[in-house]
Amino acid sequence: MWLRQLFADRSAEALAEALRPKPEQKAAAKLPRDMSISPSLVKRRWTLLDAWLAATRHAPAKLETLRATLLDPHSEADMEQWQRNIENFIGTVKLPVGLAGPLRVNGLFAQGDYYLPLATTEAALVASYSRGAQLISQAGGATTLLLSEGVSRAPGFAFANLREVGAFVAWALPRLDDFRSEAERTTAHGKLVDMQVTIEGNHVYLRFDYHTGDAAGQNMVTLATAAICDYIERHSPVRPAHWFIEANLSGDKKASAQSFLSVRGKKVTAEVRLPAALVEKMLHTTPAKMVDYWRMSAMGGVLSGTIGVQGHYANGLAALYIACGQDAACVSESAVGVTRFELDQDGGLYAAVTLPNLIVGTVGGGTGLPSQQACLALMGLAGAGHARSFAEVTAALLLGGELSIIGALCAGHFARAHQTLARG
Repeated sequence: MWLRQLFADRSAEALAEALRPKPEQKAAAKLPRDMSISPSLVKRRWTLLDAWLAATRHAPAKLETLRATLLDPHSEADMEQWQRNIENFIGTVKLPVGLAGPLRVNGLFAQGDYYLPLATTEAALVASYSRGAQLISQAGGATTLLLSEGVSRAPGFAFANLREVGAFVAWALPRLDDFRSEAERTTAHGKLVDMQVTIEGNHVYLRFDYHTGDAAGQNMVTLATAAICDYIERHSPVRPAHWFIEANLSGDKKASAQSFLSVRGKKVTAEVRLPAALVEKMLHTTPAKMVDYWRMSAMGGVLSGTIGVQGHYANGLAALYIACGQDAACVSESAVGVTRFELDQDGGLYAAVTLPNLIVGTVGGGTGLPSQQACLALMGLAGAGHARSFAEVTAALLLGGELSIIGALCAGHFARAHQTLARG
């Protein structure tokens, strides 16, 4: 339908002209070569941007508004604090932060009640997660268990033939200790714990698994793996024709079928038992109806080919990750998981979530920025020693989100809640 409309509205000549490369047109001015942060560099970028916008997009009065909005006095005064987190800095984006909770967690690492900061522009999201958190707390809290942890990087090596592949793998397999020594020269906190080998024709993938302490660890494992690859180049009896530090086998920032068989980040499961009376009081539905919905949605997930079966992990993850300085792009893999509902012998609801790929940290990356560190501090989870607790709290939050949204769907309140709360 869209293609038919597209071609009906434009001639073939007009389409060809719109889509052809245009090297004869003068390019927009290049950004300054230096991508770091300083008042003079920020001013140069805005001068360039102002000139371009004035020529192509907006009237001068509008330009002043744009600049004042993005480069507000606070952002301008403290701009150098962003130095390690951004290139070509021109300002900051402000998002509203709402509070969900209280959420009671009974975990191996997380214990007690938590209020969770969620940064989002989606109306009804914070309300839904807050309701789910309160429901869990009234039932005594979510039991959470960190099952395993590890962050991987998977370089790939190309050889001439399988004979060379065999020689390389035979050399590499007994050298885990050597690889560990090279990797751990690059980090005070990362530990290489395992290596797995995958062979496809004349390609060899080495998946290196690390413990990364309280950091999410993406950069840490990249630098450590680079050191291993340099060692391989220097010492391997068979030199690869070429190699790449990440050959797309680790599952980095993507949903992967291998998620449930291994771990990437932190693998956590969380559960709660809800008496029928509590479900009826807070969700205005019944455990039996919620199990019916779960059964139908699980089959819908199978029919649509999703990896995992869950309602909306990505909503809570994105809001929590942005508020707390996590890598928001990791939601693409962290949102893989399974939600399960069952009726217990007393007619209540048993609910559980399992998440194999929670990429979270409480040090490094964006966690040291003022707003993000403040959000972690609100939960008592800022700094070293808290990453495992943060992972368990995250799983409990997502369990609450599943209960709330499925309760709304079962009670017929899903559309009504969005209509009532979505005032934007």
